[in-house]
Amino acid sequence: MKQDSPASLRRKIGSAGDLQSVVRAMKAQAAASVGQYERSVAALGDYARSVELGLGVCFRMEALHLVPVTPAPKAAVGVRAIVFGSDQGLVGRFNDLVVDHARASLARMPAPAQVWAVGERVHASLLDTDMPLLGVFAVPDSVQAIAALVDEILLTVLEESFGTERRETAAEVHLFYNRPGAGSTFAPVGQRLLPLDDEWRRRLAQQPWPTAMLAETLGDPTATLRALIREYLFVSLFRACAESLASENASRLAAMDRADRNIDEMLGTLGDALHRLRQARIDEELSDVISGFKALRDQVDT
Repeated sequence: MKQDSPASLRRKIGSAGDLQSVVRAMKAQAAASVGQYERSVAALGDYARSVELGLGVCFRMEALHLVPVTPAPKAAVGVRAIVFGSDQGLVGRFNDLVVDHARASLARMPAPAQVWAVGERVHASLLDTDMPLLGVFAVPDSVQAIAALVDEILLTVLEESFGTERRETAAEVHLFYNRPGAGSTFAPVGQRLLPLDDEWRRRLAQQPWPTAMLAETLGDPTATLRALIREYLFVSLFRACAESLASENASRLAAMDRADRNIDEMLGTLGDALHRLRQARIDEELSDVISGFKALRDQVDT
């Protein structure tokens, strides 16, 4: 194999340094994004708690016959799933893990599932499975853009399952996404979003109220309940999307960290090779000088 010249090694070191600058910029951006999405999930917690307390009030008043009882949804007749993934690469096995988890979970369902994907990359992974795909949504690029995606999902996917006039065609709706863990770790999880069954109602109705004075609904209780249920769905979808985005950026951060370490090792190897080559050239020049000196001395002696 032809040995690299000093100029060639310097070019490789320069290219590796430029690549490392890009990788470190991507690391910094991913780290900032992880924090941004994790803070949005934490901030959502208090609001989600308030929505659940409001729903609990509605269901307790139903149990006491203080408001008209809303009919429970009929049994689901189908299964739909929303799988949250990524639009971009450099995320390791982020998409593959959530697709494998969704596929294994949906295989245990009583009916075949129809699937929507959130992200072009996860959509491509789902195409390799035998699950029928109904469409794909774009991944939000910021916390502020998540609300628009959630509204689109509610209109496109959930309205026919939640609308009162279509309860006879209601379907189970499941969410699958990656949830962040400690450090840069994450794990795929699943959540049943619909139907909102009697067990769900009882759980919320039995929640203790945080003050001694019990609350009650004002105005039209049915309209209040519908508004709170929509907020509950909104919060659930928002949280799933934000946690998926936090996990995506955590996966990208880990990938960029590995790339940064690999480039460091490459720079070390190239630097050592350049040092050895320069030392070999110096030794060669010194050897030539010594040989010339000896030859000159021999001529003088003779």
